Order: sequence, then structure tokens, then C-alpha cells
Amino acid sequence: VQLQASGGGLVQPGGSLRLSCAASGYIFTRSAVGWYRQAPGKQRELVARITIGGSTNYADFVKDRFTISRDAAKNTVYLQMNSLKPEDTAVYYCNAQVWWGQGTLVTVSS
Repeated sequence: VQLQASGGGLVQPGGSLRLSCAASGYIFTRSAVGWYRQAPGKQRELVARITIGGSTNYADFVKDRFTISRDAAKNTVYLQMNSLKPEDTAVYYCNAQVWWGQGTLVTVSS
């Protein structure tokens, strides 16, 4: 299984980005998927998670701003990020079981 994360970039505060995590195999139908992030000098932390059944949960610091979703047909999990803040700047990783994507950098700055 390989996970490919993409969609990061530079965005101004208040802006939006959509991250994608594409899997090489049908792991997303057999596993919960999480988006994590790691800012410089900080530990990796869970941002959002979606279960096999489609239930979602979010870290308090992104509630009402970020949305995780899954497209089974495309074997892809998304993270829609709205109202971005400078403190959201980090490398974002997707994870399913023991597999991790390579990370995609999100920079929120004016």
C-alpha cells in the first residue's frame, strides 16, 4: 500500500485548501484514515479521522473549519481546510493503519 498526499501550498490567513490522500490499494475500505500534522519543533498531532463506517472526529483546534471526507470510487480521502490560520502551518500527513503518506506542506502566511 502506498499513500500519496497532495494539495498543500501557501495560502493567506482566512483562505482555504483541500488536501488529498490517494491510496494505491483499497485500504480506505478496510481502515480508518487520519490526517495528522507536524509543525516545526512540535510533535505530530491528529487533525481529523474518518472511520470505515464514515464517522468523523476532529481535533478541537480545527472543529468547524476542517472537513474530512472519503471518495471510495477514487480511493481518496480529502481534508477540506477553511478559515486557515497561521498556526495551521505544518506538514500534513495521511495515515491508514501502518502506512503513512509522504506529507504535504501547508503554509499560512500573509
